[in-house]
Amino acid sequence: MSTIKKVLIANRGEIALRILRACKELGIQTVAVYSTADKDLKHVRLADEAVCIGPHQSIKSYLNIPAIISAAEVTHADAIHPGYGFLSENADFAEQVEQSGFIFIGPRAENIRVMGDKVAAIEAMKSSGVPCVPGSDGALDDNEKRSFKLAKEIGLPIIIKASGGGGGRGMRVVESEKDLIESIKLTQSEAQSFFGNGEVYMEKFLTTPRHVEIQVLADQHGNAIHLGERDCSMQRRHQKVVEEAPAPGISPKLRDKIGNICAEACKKIKYRGAGTFEFLFDNDRFYFIEMNTRVQVEHPVTEMITGVDIVREQILIAGGEKLSLTQEDIEIKGHAIECRINAEDPETFMPSPGKITQYHAAGGLGVRIDSHIYNGYNVPPHYDSMIGKVITYGENRDNAIIKMQNALDEMVIDGIKTNIPLQRLIMNDKVFKKGGMNIHYLEKMLGEEE
Repeated sequence: MSTIKKVLIANRGEIALRILRACKELGIQTVAVYSTADKDLKHVRLADEAVCIGPHQSIKSYLNIPAIISAAEVTHADAIHPGYGFLSENADFAEQVEQSGFIFIGPRAENIRVMGDKVAAIEAMKSSGVPCVPGSDGALDDNEKRSFKLAKEIGLPIIIKASGGGGGRGMRVVESEKDLIESIKLTQSEAQSFFGNGEVYMEKFLTTPRHVEIQVLADQHGNAIHLGERDCSMQRRHQKVVEEAPAPGISPKLRDKIGNICAEACKKIKYRGAGTFEFLFDNDRFYFIEMNTRVQVEHPVTEMITGVDIVREQILIAGGEKLSLTQEDIEIKGHAIECRINAEDPETFMPSPGKITQYHAAGGLGVRIDSHIYNGYNVPPHYDSMIGKVITYGENRDNAIIKMQNALDEMVIDGIKTNIPLQRLIMNDKVFKKGGMNIHYLEKMLGEEE
């Protein structure tokens, strides 16, 4: 049993429902907060209490810190779970939650702050022994000679990245020396505009890497473990489309080596909760790019191959409990694949909000659907277009792909357009079936190479 008795879920959609289910299993009461556009969400109907925190605009509801904390106060919640997106990686929010006397189900604000700044994160990881991409080891300044010298030492092509960046914004590849200074200035300007922080840094640009990430859990008693890796290389415009675990072609020995390095880094930085170390993987080498200090969209594939309920562990850790598992308890079995289902045109990728007139979820052994939609649900136009995730588990990768092909064929979502046809295309692609694609493969497959 958890010491936490009531959790306010500061999110919406499928992740809010996922958190609600974990709370119910632990015997914890739930409070749903929602915008006026979300009064009919499934978790709002299922929660013990529900509080409207503002209009449909995120800035006035799901990003409204005073409204969320007020809702926690009036409902006498013990803790706040931020899910992913919105305020989940906002250090000021984590700080205000704890200063207001509530438990923040996530890391300490200090960890979020350091990891949210890419330059600071790389410095912290290097000092913890985590392998990083060769780069400028800090922010770039106005010294053009220094920038040219760094680019020469690192070797072209390089990439200029915003310190406070994310979501594919604030980055620019430089392939020629003559473009270097202009690229730095453009990225600085873009970073200032998007993130309110014009600081940028330089890294070696790996031309055909894979995106492989390590899931970790750590408690406040100095214990940390890893739950293996996920491959998230099937991306379009820096947005993940398909994820799987374990990553094809990574040996147990290499997994343990990098996983243990990440777990040790958690101990060194006194990390608490669930977290993900994201890497570029090239020529059997891992290069750290960032750490996500929250639960990830793709966490179910790790749950399927380890049997560990990551959200449950987050809640127990936040309640002050020690990790219930040791590294020796973690056994990776089988293979899992996740397809993100978006309310969007599968060809133009334009959002497709509207009323779902008919919904039938796929089923069968080894099929998991994480979704908040139902017959008659209206997909609002105000938020991210993801409306669910289909996860399949098989004894091996081939079996997981076959189960996913069947699941996608069974899914019925009428009234709006979805990307199910695109996901079917991916599952039937010969290169995807072989595994080990690089991060540019999906765009190449769709004829969208930059």
